[in-house]
Amino acid sequence: MRLHSSLDRLRAFFFAVASPLAVVLCGPAELSAGGTLTPLGSPRQPIQIRSHQVNVTLNNGFAQTEVLQTFFNPNPTELEAIYAFPVPKSASLSAVTIVTGEKTLQGEVLPKAEAEKTYAEEKAAGNDAGLATKEAFQTYQFRVSPVRANAEVQLRFTYYQPLEIDSGIGRYVYPLEEGGTDEVAKSFWQPVHNPVQGQLLFNVELKSAWPVDDVRVPGFENAAVINKIDAGHYRVALDRPGAKLDRDFVFYYRLSDKLPGRVEVIPYRASKDKPGTFMMVVTPGIDLKPITQGADYTYVLDISGSMQGKIATLASGVSQAIGQMRPTDRFRIVTFSDQARLAQDWTAATPENVKLAVDLLTKLQPQGGTNIYSGLEIALRGLDADRASSVVLVTDGVTNQGVTDPRAFHALLKKNDVRFFGFLMGNNANWPLLRVMADATGGFYAGVSNDDDIVGQLLLAKSKIAYEALHDASFKFTGARVFDTTGDLPQKIYRGQQLVIFGRYEGAGRATVTLQAKLTGEDKTYTTTFDFPEVDTDNPEIERLWALAQIEQIETKEAIGNTPANEAKDAITGLGVNYQLVTDHTAMVVLDDTTFNKRGIERRNQTRVANEVAAQSIRAAAPVKTYQVDAAQPTYTAPAPHVSHGGGGGGGGALTRDDILKLAILVLFITAAQHSRRRQGRI
Repeated sequence: MRLHSSLDRLRAFFFAVASPLAVVLCGPAELSAGGTLTPLGSPRQPIQIRSHQVNVTLNNGFAQTEVLQTFFNPNPTELEAIYAFPVPKSASLSAVTIVTGEKTLQGEVLPKAEAEKTYAEEKAAGNDAGLATKEAFQTYQFRVSPVRANAEVQLRFTYYQPLEIDSGIGRYVYPLEEGGTDEVAKSFWQPVHNPVQGQLLFNVELKSAWPVDDVRVPGFENAAVINKIDAGHYRVALDRPGAKLDRDFVFYYRLSDKLPGRVEVIPYRASKDKPGTFMMVVTPGIDLKPITQGADYTYVLDISGSMQGKIATLASGVSQAIGQMRPTDRFRIVTFSDQARLAQDWTAATPENVKLAVDLLTKLQPQGGTNIYSGLEIALRGLDADRASSVVLVTDGVTNQGVTDPRAFHALLKKNDVRFFGFLMGNNANWPLLRVMADATGGFYAGVSNDDDIVGQLLLAKSKIAYEALHDASFKFTGARVFDTTGDLPQKIYRGQQLVIFGRYEGAGRATVTLQAKLTGEDKTYTTTFDFPEVDTDNPEIERLWALAQIEQIETKEAIGNTPANEAKDAITGLGVNYQLVTDHTAMVVLDDTTFNKRGIERRNQTRVANEVAAQSIRAAAPVKTYQVDAAQPTYTAPAPHVSHGGGGGGGGALTRDDILKLAILVLFITAAQHSRRRQGRI
């Protein structure tokens, strides 16, 4: 009776915190924030942010984020304003506009060295100019010069990114927290912690072709204004005057239950004489069964930095969680900082073993740097080929000790058939390294905001751990010629996972896409037939998203040694310039029309932005469009998996005792690591 009562309370807690639409804006003072930067030791007053407005549109397959800021220079002399913004996952920075005095400056992407040289020359001449660069995986950096004495300047930038929907839960994050991982930058720059002087405003418009069951704003129920326009159409506004830019903006929404498994194709083709581009979103409706036989779980925990004061809480929670495991399951715990060690070897949850695990955890002394490789090495030893094995890594991904070459990580993980789940903590996290790990294993990785709904994210992951997965998965296109695809070789497909495939096509007409995979050794085939349009100009942004997906694929191949560095640089530069994206090898210089003409710089981005703005205006006035291509002949017979309050029918089902273990251990690990960073910062 007491056990069922505890399970019910845990179940209620998990579902309560997983409710969609979490928006959090005020953070602890010890965290650095995205915002203006000033050199350490500078005697001048820092540039102020007078207002910060974020307009977000979520329309079917992708998100558009527009940021408008007003800077003010309180000094009696002209200054250069420098603004840092964490790089969001798979975001394509596409437009920058600066308004200074009566001048409007717009951005054009050039090879990085050329853009930086142009900006430096215009700045030295005292002319109005701006520059947007990408500083590795950590930040976008915007420079504006000059900000005149006691004067304002407005900065506007726009980026696009594919939407993330998992088990019926949509998630959007606007990153503001600085992740504390760029040691070089911290040694030179001092982030400004002053709050926005005026308005900090967030506007979100959600337009979903599928009905949305629930949205809410935990902690801001009385502050946020939520308007439901239609079944899948919501507008949310949140105004926080004088707030600091030090806490992420996190947005969740829950789709209705029992929606069909489906294939959606969002095309763009400017004219018949040009190739088309498409984004395919596949939401499998596949009846993947729970794993009933014993399974093995290795939790790999990053404990670099201080964990003092958190070990007791971790040990107490783990003791409760391990006590609820099935006797047929095994678990072990690997911890790492400068080096890794096996904190708890394979064990069943007997009272004696629970006590041993608690004793080990309470004796941990976290310190030193981050040696992820050593942690994975231990995690991949002693695996039983006859048991389903999962490796769960929790880290910020910034490895700075031991082996750091991505090729070594790829080779290590490629040797073993495991389910790999990577959770990246905070902003400025090393997305490229986690992409390499996922590529090697067909694994799954996701970001976890420092102030995100941690348990909600892990609830989405629980079915990936506890259910069957498709293996050796690949998508193949026949009929119309399809080329330059990304995401079409996922290797493994987990329960609730939504897949995004980008590609190009020649000519219009009939195309067939086939998903081939294995399930418990049996071949599975799922097929969809649809038509590519001769012309479709509704979503020109798809071209930039396709180009960014190509860039990420090239970066991964370069990281594992399959593409030479010089070839990768040339390819990324070409894509960045042709599709006007800020990358590691391109930058956006921001000038007025006269200066662009004087320098003979082609206005590629001006044309591209005009097309995008025109399409956005049309979409804003029209009902949301459905892009499902398999409605008449469904590809899948089962509904799409969904996080629900229990029950079957394609939903998540009731939480079992082993589900709670897997969630609880992960929750405790992430929460402990999170509090460690907040307390003393990552070492």
